[in-house]
This record gives sequence, C-alpha cells and structure tokens, in this order.
Amino acid sequence: MNEDGAEEPFDVRVFLDTLSHGPGVYRMLDTDHRIIYVGKARDLRRRVGSYFQGRAADTKTMALRNAIARCEVTVTRTETEALLLENALIKAHRPRFNVLLRDDKSYPYIYLASEHDYPRLAFYRGPRRGEGRYFGPYPSAGAVRETLNQLQKLFRIRQCDDTFFSNRTRPCLQYQIRRCTAPCVGLISREDYARDVADAQAFLEGRSPQVTARLAERMEGAAERLDFETAARLRDQIARLKRVEERQFVAASDERDIDVLGVSQTGGTACVAVLFIRGGRLLGSRSHFPRGVDDAAPAEILQAFIGQHYAEREVPRGIVAGMPLEDTALLETALAERAGHRVEIRERVRGERARWLEMAQANADQALEARVASDTNQLAQREALAEALGLSEPIERMECFDVSHLSGTQTVASCVVFGTEGPQRSDYRRFNIDGVMPGDDYAALAQAVRRRYTRLKQGEGVLPDVLFIDGGRGQLAAVTEVLDDMQLDGLCVVAVAKGHARKAGRERLFLAGRDEALILPANSRALHLVQQLRDEAHRFAITGQRARRSRSASTSQLESIAGLGPKRRRELLKAFGGLQGVARAGVEDLARVHGISRALAQRIYDHFHGDRR
Repeated sequence: MNEDGAEEPFDVRVFLDTLSHGPGVYRMLDTDHRIIYVGKARDLRRRVGSYFQGRAADTKTMALRNAIARCEVTVTRTETEALLLENALIKAHRPRFNVLLRDDKSYPYIYLASEHDYPRLAFYRGPRRGEGRYFGPYPSAGAVRETLNQLQKLFRIRQCDDTFFSNRTRPCLQYQIRRCTAPCVGLISREDYARDVADAQAFLEGRSPQVTARLAERMEGAAERLDFETAARLRDQIARLKRVEERQFVAASDERDIDVLGVSQTGGTACVAVLFIRGGRLLGSRSHFPRGVDDAAPAEILQAFIGQHYAEREVPRGIVAGMPLEDTALLETALAERAGHRVEIRERVRGERARWLEMAQANADQALEARVASDTNQLAQREALAEALGLSEPIERMECFDVSHLSGTQTVASCVVFGTEGPQRSDYRRFNIDGVMPGDDYAALAQAVRRRYTRLKQGEGVLPDVLFIDGGRGQLAAVTEVLDDMQLDGLCVVAVAKGHARKAGRERLFLAGRDEALILPANSRALHLVQQLRDEAHRFAITGQRARRSRSASTSQLESIAGLGPKRRRELLKAFGGLQGVARAGVEDLARVHGISRALAQRIYDHFHGDRR
C-alpha cells in the first residue's frame, strides 16, 4: 500500500524481476484478494512469466490471465516440497481455475479387532490408530458390507460390538441364520474360532486357494474319523468359497497393492475411475468427477488427481496411470515421502495390468456417460443430500419406511426405494404387522426393518446407502437397535420428523450418532428429495393399509358361512373381484366357482339376501 493507504497497482514486470529461478509455489489472486489459481514450478521466474507473455494457449488460460490482479509466491527448497505445498493450498482454498476433486472423506476398511480373545470383523472409517488389522481400502461402504456379508456366510466370524458380545446369555439371530458360531455363549472353542479367524484373514489377503486347501484337508480328516456331519459342513463351506471366487476378479500372480486409473472426458466434464487391487483381488472401483477441466488434457487431469487424491489417503505401492505424466518422477518421490515406502507410477503396462487398465478405462467411460445422461435435477438433489448428510460417497440407493394403521389395528408398514433414476417400484415392499401392541409405531417399524433386512442378510437384494424413517428420535432409536442387533454397520440412518403444524419445509432430520437435529432450508434440493421419498412411503403405506382393511372386511363377512374355508373364500373373491361382486352374484354364478357346490352356493346367496335358514 502507498502512503494514502490505497493498494498500489500490480506491476508485472517489476514482480517478475524479483522472482528467483528456483522451485516454489505461485498463487494468482483476483481483485477481491481471492486465490483463483495455485501452481508449482521448477523455475518460478520462467513459469510465472509464461502467463504474461505471448498469446494464451486456450480459453481457460485467457480467462485466468484476465482475472489476475496480483500474484504471490512461496519459495521452497525442492520441487517435491513445492508439489506437496501446491496440493495443500489447492485443498485449502479450492481455486476456481484449478482442476479440483471433491473433498471426500477417507475410504472405508474392514477392521479385525485382533486384541480380543474372540476377534470381531467390522466396518471402519477413519484414522487407523487402533490395534488390529485393517483390510482395504474399499471403494464404498456398500463394498464393505457386501464383503462382510460374504465373510459371515463363509467363516461365521462375529461382527457384534464388545458390549453386545459380553452381555449375551443365549445366541442371537446371527447364530440362528448360520452367520455366527456364538462364541459369546461358548458354543465354539477359542482354538476353533482362532482357526476360522485365520481363514478369514487369509481370504481378505487374497489367499483363497490356501484357505480352500486347508478346508479340504480338514474335510478329509473328518471323513476318516467318520465325523460325516463336520465333513459335510466343510464340503458346503468349500463350495460357497468357490462360488465367491468365481464372482471375483483374481490375479494371484501379482499380489501387490495397486490402484489403476482410467480417465474419460467429454465437453466440460471428466471422470477418473479408480480400480482397487489389494493382494491380487479386485475390491471394486470408484468414480470421481473433477471440476475445472474445461480445457485440461487427460494427462493434466490425472496429474492433478494423483497429487490431490493421495495427499491424505493411503498410498499403494503401485499406481497405473496408462499415459505419460508431466511429473511422474516428482510424484513418485512426493508420494513415497508421505507413505514411507517406494511408490511406482507405471505408464506402459502389459499382461494383467493392461487388462486392469482396460477395465478402469471402461468404468470411466461408462460412469461419464451415465453422468452426462442422468437427469440434472435428480443428480443435483442426490449430491445436495449427500453433502447435507456429510456422506463421502454418492447416493445411489435410498429406502424409506412408514407405518399406517386404523386406530392401532390392521397395521401396515411400507418400504419404498429410490435409485439414481427415481422410484424403483419393483423393489417396494409392504409388511402386515402382527404381534405388537395396538398403536406401537416403534415396535411396528422395528418388525418391518428386521424382516426386510433379514432377507437382505441372506443375500436377497442389496442394502441402501441411506435409510430414512418417517418419525423422530423414538423411531430412530427403535430402528438403530434392530440394525445393531443384526450387525449392519456403516448404514446412514435418518429419521424425518414433521415440523411445526406439520407444515412442509419445517422438517427436522435426526441422524444416528448426532445430538442436534439437522434443519434444511425450505428451498433446499436435499429437503425436496427427502420430502418426495417420505411422501411416497406414506402413500404406499396408506394404500396398503386400506387394502388390508378391505380384505379384512371381506374375509369377516365370508368367515361366518359354514363350509367356506380360506381357500374357497379366496376363489370367490378372485372370481367376482371382491365382496360386492360375491354379494350380487346368483346361485348359478356362485356354483360355477371352483370348489363351490350347489348347496354351498345356496348358503352364500342366502347369507347376503337375508334368508338365514
């Protein structure tokens, strides 16, 4: 600033003369002093000067040059330090002219709490500081849940928390559906359980053939001892393991941890797909959609992705990029310093890695095509909802439960499903609720959720990314208790409570593990999506309750007729379209129905026409 306190104009020539030819980071600022671009350079004077000399190479550089009001630099000792500082500043300031990644949370892992006498397997996300083993990372919470479900079927390792485990006096549901060996009540020895844990650990490390060989050896030993029950159980376990292996992409010849990157670009949109190879097993893929890629080349997008993506995440020993990058050696050095081990970025690959690269590229192409073709409003709603709920992964599947009853009787619970294209009506389900106190919505919801997800635990369908409940804290507590009992970890559960005077736009969202309610603005896209989902669940529950009431009325009328059992009642209602049709039918018409004799037809006719002889 000058003596009058006004900011002096930015003199590019004078500024460039002050710059050194050493490495460092430069920051471009606009007239409001906001950082609009961050870059690193091996030679600061030459690199920064290139922005102000000659003709801009593309429209993005031209727009950046026109927006620059000031420039600041930080000199570093090495180019590696400059790269690390560049990524840190991009993450902190989110400059609009940089290629930017969404600020995702960490990837989820499977955690083996090995310090316990009977270790548990669990969903885990966060810093890996506790004792035990961490397997992953996995591309999504859904991939973790799917793997945990497979492990329960294959090795029956417990997944309940320690408090639940230490307070059991009898086996829980997991034992009854053959997903656990009930170590909590001593139904398996510590040695046998440890052996199952070792098998599960070997499976997670990608050593399935060794597990299969050990199981086969134990099966033969059991058969020689004439313990045919154990031999049959091990035979079935081997068969299940082989079925799982058939569904997995396994590359046993390369057991290193590798990430394979594919990039696709069209217009102003780009996608980077990451394949996670751990211990020779493909754990899945995840797609990222960087911003600010208007004129960026694919190699530039990958370079920015690698620098930002691995800044705070686990770095594998190998990264397959599939194309030459500007600073491959520099990236390898920077990532190795952060990870504490050698990191290799491969550009040209053959054999198995070439097939992985083709797969990553196909995933990037498909995800980008789906992104562009997706309805803009739906996509914006789901992205807004994921952000509002603090989710690190895109929302692809949501389910919502509601309960409807008539003065506490004939209770029906509904479950509706929304996917990336809106309602998925083929996945809707209704549950007739029995065995609960009239009007007890908590128990009704708990019963419906247990029935729904017991089927999913048995392999019928998939779990949602977000589970919504129509209700408040009480309904949330009832549902989370059921999910905890079923050991369904990593599922985001939200209760949607009606606002003051039940007016739309005043809803409060209660999330498991959060004390305060989340209140979204009335014009929020996220809230509009929640309202749509909640209203659809309410509609589906009411229509189901009315249908049950109608069936009940029809059944009660016909139940009093002697000789008319459940099967014949169904035939009558089907033939005449309901109770009114039966009441209007003549004796001859009634007698034509399968199972209805002439004498019974006469009794039915007399019942509806007042002759009760």
